[in-house]
Amino acid sequence: MLPDDLPNTVTIQAVTRSSAPRDRARRLVRALVSTGLSLSLFLLAWYLATRYRVEFYVRFANIPTPGAVFDAFIVQIQAPAFQAHIVNSVRRIAIGFGLAVIVAVPLGLAIGRYERFRALVYPAIDVLRPIPAIAWVPMAIMLWPTNETSICFITFLGAFYPILINTVGGVSAIDAVYLRAARTLGASEMFLLRTVVLPAALPHIFTGATVGIGVAWVSLVAAEMISGQFGIGYFTWEAYSLVQYPDIVLGMATIGLFGFLSSEIVRRTGDLVMPGLAFRIQERN
Repeated sequence: MLPDDLPNTVTIQAVTRSSAPRDRARRLVRALVSTGLSLSLFLLAWYLATRYRVEFYVRFANIPTPGAVFDAFIVQIQAPAFQAHIVNSVRRIAIGFGLAVIVAVPLGLAIGRYERFRALVYPAIDVLRPIPAIAWVPMAIMLWPTNETSICFITFLGAFYPILINTVGGVSAIDAVYLRAARTLGASEMFLLRTVVLPAALPHIFTGATVGIGVAWVSLVAAEMISGQFGIGYFTWEAYSLVQYPDIVLGMATIGLFGFLSSEIVRRTGDLVMPGLAFRIQERN
């Protein structure tokens, strides 16, 4: 027998589903407005500080105006050399970050899941982890046969540790009740890893990946400045050496833009992989 309030329940569900697109559109508009306002205020402060050559301990006398940087962008975006710098940096990020995910996620799952393996491997990782990626540059040049491989290795290191540490934390945070329940139902170790451990750790993994992609850009730029011949980091350092101040800021802005875009790609990928979690976050917002 159907409950008496079934029509009301169906009506409420229909209204909720019909309002979901409007809610998403409203959140999108609000995000665009807040982003536009934030950037506008930043550009206004930058323009005023450079236009009036503000000097209050921090000196803006030699900092180019937003207009000068935009003019440099119009010139450089048409230059094949600048386009090659962008392509090289993006390729290095893709290689280094991709390898970091491939290595760090399985290793983090194993360290978080197996105590003996953790006792054997984790102390060495803890010793190496505080070493800045830029400190690895001389060693990387000696280790690898080409500068290109060395730069990709430095980028890999930048992304590797945040992903690994967050993966280990995600596995360690899993409630043991779920693992015992799966064991009671006859789940094998591989089935347990695939259907319980990995899905439960995914939020932490994507948090680490989001942090890791940002650290990868920092590491990449430092490596390109020291040992590269192409890339946005090399372009920015070369502009400094040639006293081309608008190109310096253009290089910094390009790094920031592509760093933001790559972080958004990681976040959107996480939303696709974990739609339920993304929905709950949107509901709280």
